[in-house]
Amino acid sequence: MSELHQEFLPQAYTNTVESGSVAWKSPSNIALVKYWGKHGQQLPKNTSISFTLDHCATSTRLAFDPKSRPGFDITVLLDGKPQADFVPKIEKFFSIAGPYLPFLEDYSFTLHTSNSFPHSSGIASSASGMSALALCLLEIESQLLETPLSDTDFKKKASFLARLGSGSAARSIDGGLVVWGAHEEIPGSSDLFAIPYPDMVHEVFRDFCDTVLLVDTGEKVVSSTVGHGLMHDHPFASQRFDQAQSNMLAIKPILATGDLDAFIALVESEALSLHAMMLTSSPYFILMKPATLAIINKIWSFRKETGIPACFTLDAGANVHLLYPAKHKEAVRELIESQLKPHCKEGAYIHDQVGAGAVRL
Repeated sequence: MSELHQEFLPQAYTNTVESGSVAWKSPSNIALVKYWGKHGQQLPKNTSISFTLDHCATSTRLAFDPKSRPGFDITVLLDGKPQADFVPKIEKFFSIAGPYLPFLEDYSFTLHTSNSFPHSSGIASSASGMSALALCLLEIESQLLETPLSDTDFKKKASFLARLGSGSAARSIDGGLVVWGAHEEIPGSSDLFAIPYPDMVHEVFRDFCDTVLLVDTGEKVVSSTVGHGLMHDHPFASQRFDQAQSNMLAIKPILATGDLDAFIALVESEALSLHAMMLTSSPYFILMKPATLAIINKIWSFRKETGIPACFTLDAGANVHLLYPAKHKEAVRELIESQLKPHCKEGAYIHDQVGAGAVRL
């Protein structure tokens, strides 16, 4: 068993709660510097930084009732329909999180969850889903403790717990720019939990827009979990981790000054580096689709022709995240309607923006 982190072990529970329900809404996030490759118990091989999104989110209500028999008792409903195939992942998360949430075997749980976006299609549904669940569980623990955690400690433990279920979920608690993974040049950064980006941020990045162009809304051919695992013996893994750490250093003056040309170069390079790791792993795989490449080329042409600083990034999937400053919203959305929408599945896309983080419902 991995070493326990004492700061996240709770004090003895003094209160008794028979039953009830709690609810949280937690956003997805889109990484600018990507995390791809992990070790130990969901620890990152490199630091990452993301924009927290707003509209792409998971809403979760967790109902709980006391039980006497040992083991975990979990029912999962997605959009009101039972999802038995989700249960093993939740049980695995409960087993890892158990020392930090000792009440997990004391209750039967019914998890009611819904996404505002397609599940498992590369919009980090595991990030929003696991962070929402972690927040719900901490909300229950708060009722059991004599002295609930402070807001800061609550968020830190929520990020720590969310990470145990899905690495990128650590970045879905706070809003704005969020950093996960220790970096010697970022004070307070940690492999165990994410933190709000602590340094100066130019105003242009505070209301950045992200339109998610839905090229493929089906489940990915290779899951992120499998993809991360293929980094263990990847011939270019160490160079990739070094690149990410260097880019974390390079993005600091970009964020401080609002240098959009440098931002675009770094963010697009990071997206392509992520997919280059997939193309060169063993076995190799491709998550991009022909429509993904068509959209990228049209974004490049639009930027060259207009000078408008719109750029793309990709998660571990075929969908394209089109990033642009809010002041260029009208022109970019005209591009989406006229040129990019035809490449989306059934013309579907989601207009989103930098959000404020998870909220209690």
